[in-house]
Amino acid sequence: MNKSFDDIYFMKKALEEAECALKRGEVPVGAIVVIQDRVIARAHNLTETLNDVTAHAEMQAITAAANYLGGKYLKNCTLYVTLEPCQMCAGALYWAQISKIVYATRDENRGCINLKTRLHPKTNMIGGVLASEAAALLKEFFVRKRNLS
Repeated sequence: MNKSFDDIYFMKKALEEAECALKRGEVPVGAIVVIQDRVIARAHNLTETLNDVTAHAEMQAITAAANYLGGKYLKNCTLYVTLEPCQMCAGALYWAQISKIVYATRDENRGCINLKTRLHPKTNMIGGVLASEAAALLKEFFVRKRNLS
């Protein structure tokens, strides 16, 4: 892999999407889908904007990537997401047969790891890439939200 295109490089792109979500008043989660070092989908949470509980960053990214590829499977693709996927998103990633998931920070309460959600047997998952940056965005969002209440 080209040294300039590593997990940190792509996670920074996902963090840019999370910042877009923050600016829109959405929970700041961003996601991108990459194939052969090329970004084919960018997304961030749109649950408030679309009034849709399923409009998580990962779900938006899955749909955009599938449309780009012209098929429902995301084989040989990597999802970079700033927060560990929830059970719903992990289930969708299972059915999409994504090859790899790279997340930044854990979601101890709603994340797929503690909920023991199964991923596709061919999916690899690694975490902790730029975790402190992603966690800081989430903390900023919830501090703002509490201060407005």
